[in-house]
Amino acid sequence: MALKRFHFIALAAAGSAALLLGALAFEHIGGLAPCPMCIWQRYPHAVAAAIGVAAIWIPSPLAPLAGAAAALATAGIGAFHTGVERGWWEGPSTCSGLDPAAQSADELFDAIMNAPLVRCDEVAWEMLGLSMASWNAVLSAGLAALWIAAALRRQ
Repeated sequence: MALKRFHFIALAAAGSAALLLGALAFEHIGGLAPCPMCIWQRYPHAVAAAIGVAAIWIPSPLAPLAGAAAALATAGIGAFHTGVERGWWEGPSTCSGLDPAAQSADELFDAIMNAPLVRCDEVAWEMLGLSMASWNAVLSAGLAALWIAAALRRQ
């Protein structure tokens, strides 16, 4: 039996829902507080899951393409976050380490007092050498492929 459009949409939407629920479980059950970039990665998953519900009823390939865009958005954020965690590039100043040499004492004090509790440039959890952000990037790219496969199917 060949997989139909519905199956690809259901798998992709369920995948985004599972990744979102997994992140929430790590936070609320596992006690692993997210950094701001971790939170940013959640929004496209919620959008993709909602698109999945709509795409089942909308025969146009535009709905699955919108799902693919959402999956690629979270994959991109995850890839960027991975680079920040690994020190390949700097992240947003609002959630990364401070450069004391580049700030006055007052600016440094203000930055420390307003800094988030969880930093984006530290790996909080990893499995098989990949952080949560890295896993999100890899798995979300796979979900984007499922969305594209759905867009290419007529039924």
